[in-house]
This record gives sequence, C-alpha cells and structure tokens, in this order.
Amino acid sequence: MIIKTTQISEAEQEHTTSMFPKNKQAVFFDIETTGFSPSSTKVYLIGCIYFDGTAFQMIQWFSQSSQDEAEVLHSFFTFIQPYQTLIHYNGEGFDMPYLTNRCKAYQLPYDFSAFKSLDLYKLLLPYKEILKLPNLKQKTLEAFLGIERKDLYSGGELISVYYEYLAKPSDSLQEQLLLHNHDDLLGMLRLYPAVSYYHLFHGEIQDVSCKLHPYTSAKGESLEEAIFTFTCPLPLPKEISYRKNEYYLSGYGTTSRLAVQVYTNELKYFFPNYKDYYYLPEEDMSVHKSVAFYVDKNFRTQATAANCYNKKSGRFLPQKTEVIIPYFKQNYKDKQTYFELSDDFLQNPDQLRLYVTHILTTLQ
Repeated sequence: MIIKTTQISEAEQEHTTSMFPKNKQAVFFDIETTGFSPSSTKVYLIGCIYFDGTAFQMIQWFSQSSQDEAEVLHSFFTFIQPYQTLIHYNGEGFDMPYLTNRCKAYQLPYDFSAFKSLDLYKLLLPYKEILKLPNLKQKTLEAFLGIERKDLYSGGELISVYYEYLAKPSDSLQEQLLLHNHDDLLGMLRLYPAVSYYHLFHGEIQDVSCKLHPYTSAKGESLEEAIFTFTCPLPLPKEISYRKNEYYLSGYGTTSRLAVQVYTNELKYFFPNYKDYYYLPEEDMSVHKSVAFYVDKNFRTQATAANCYNKKSGRFLPQKTEVIIPYFKQNYKDKQTYFELSDDFLQNPDQLRLYVTHILTTLQ
C-alpha cells in the first residue's frame, strides 16, 4: 500500500476557506473501485481532504496489489475515527454501502453508523432545475461553478488502467490513477460553497426589504410587482435566475431578489364557521345570524362552506399556504391563497422575512 499526502494550496481552495467550518470535525472522502458490485469488485484507492488547523491536507491510500485492499480499508477507517462528519458526493448512494460491504468481506469491524453524513449530491439535487443543469454529476456541477480539473478520465475508464498497473506497475499509471481521485476530492472541496443554494432555499436570509415596482406587460397591461431584496449569510458562488409562475428569483454573492406579481382585483374571505351565517343572494355575501336574523327569510339562506364569504377589493400577494392571515381566495376550493398587500406588511421586517422564506422554500 502507498500513502500519499499533499497540502492543498490557497489557490486551489479558492472561496472554500471562507465557508468551510474549520473545526477539525469534518472530512471529505472519495473512493475508486474496480466496479459497482462490492461482492465481485474491490476498492483500490481511498482519499480524504481534511483541515489540520492551519491548512487543508489530502491523504490517499492506494493498493499496489490486489492483496492491499484490507489494509487500505483499515487505514481509512482508523484515520476518520476522530471526525464527526463525512462529506462526500453521492456517498450515501455508492461509497458508504460499498465500503461497508467490503469491510464485511474481510470481517473488519467498521461501518459509518457513528458519523454524520453530508452528501453534497443529495443536498443539491432538488435545485438541478433552478441551476439549469442537465444532470447533477460532479463534473457537471464543477463546470457550472467554473472549476477546472487536470484529470480527463472517468472512474469507469480508469478500471482498465488499474488492471494495467497491477500487471506492470509504473509511476505514470500510478500518477494517472491518483490524479483522478485527487481532482474528485479537490472538486468536492471547491464546490462546497454551492451549499449556499441549499441554505438560500431553506430561508436562511436576513435584511429583507420590499419596494413596489409598476411595469407594463407585453400585452400593454399596467401591472405591479413587489420586489423583495435580501442578503444571504453564505454568498452564492454563481449567479442564478429562476422564474416559476408569478415568482422570479435572482441572486449572486450575498444579495438576492425575489419579484412577485401583485394581484389587483376582488377576492373573498371565507368565514370558517359557516353554520353561524346566512347567505344573502342579492348582496352575494354572508352575514352572521345575529345580524341577519331580521332579514326577510325570502332574502336569506343558510350559508354553506362555499358561499360563506365577504368580498374585498385591493392589492394582494399570493402564498402557497396560509402563512400570513387573514387570507383570501378566488374560490372556496382553491389551494392558492392571498393576503392583503398593506402598508403594515411593507413596514414589518418580521412579516417580510416570513413571506420570502415561505416562497423560497416552495420554489423547489
């Protein structure tokens, strides 16, 4: 077995150093195998990147022969014991179950049950459409973020290279195999800032403000939108723009904006306890029985859930659920609700943040 250690330069770290928690509790890892099935293939290379208190370091364990696998597994699991969190890319789907099964093959007492897992692939998968990515392969995300790599091969393409190395070891073949794992690990470290998209869509924002902006639509209609501006504690590494129905989100760095089309019309407020109301067909509204008791019986009917409402005209903003109350609807069975765009709302920082957080978490 060969153990190779490398210090990651400041240039290679790029913006990661400002985001990664330097508490020596997390470690990145990646593996290279001779196939997908742990029952018939082997892991020949495992690599880690960790923070030693001063700088990021890389360590790789490489099997020089087919008899080295157990030693590689033992060395890796011994090394990660002090850490609490393992960071990886689709490790929950492949790397972790694969290594667990290979340990069982050698009756090694190792698994991942004691560790927290941060799978960057699973973390970012819900935002593939928002980021306009064709897929969420690691190299695709690296290209999106402008991350370049020296390695030109895939893990599958290197299987034959490893068998060639076993048959006739050479420094050039070994370097080619180590380089792929090196670039996968370094790529993970450098794409770590992409976790800021996860935090954005989980509503981790602050300093929310709102301005109303009138505009003319393509059809010549005079419309209005509410533009919410807010900051993200973790900067977005690449500019995004995403439109979904009446919402348009854009952001880069620490500043993002959410534009929401204002609904200007008449909506209905539905009373919850319709059995206590009469519906007045002539007025198309419902009133409480204590008030409508004196209305001629010919001009009132028992209210139902669908007609127990009062109408209100004004300016409204849409919401996916009843986050801000009172809420209004166009029709009783509508899932979309609205709330009044009032001065009180515009001047209330807590309400502004609550609303933007709600929309961000429903844009996925």
